[in-house]
Amino acid sequence: MSVTIRLTRGGGKKVPFYRVVAADRRSPRDGRFIEQLGIYDPLRSPPEVRIDTQRLQHWLSVGAVPSQTVSELISGLKRAAPAPSPVASAPTK
Repeated sequence: MSVTIRLTRGGGKKVPFYRVVAADRRSPRDGRFIEQLGIYDPLRSPPEVRIDTQRLQHWLSVGAVPSQTVSELISGLKRAAPAPSPVASAPTK
């Protein structure tokens, strides 16, 4: 079974809302999935992206392949995440 990380569409007509899911590659777009990893709401300003990074790393480590759109969302999250600042030590006298 090959697993892909992709978007499933929810919401109404002209009001899209997406879930980021891990699903079997053979299942339909809005069909059965293994686990929901996050959400993507393109209508918010700015667009809302929430992904459980621990579960995402788990699925990537066991060989799941993200879709092109999910890859772009992940790279956008990495760019938006603040870089850890170095720990400032107290000056010595």
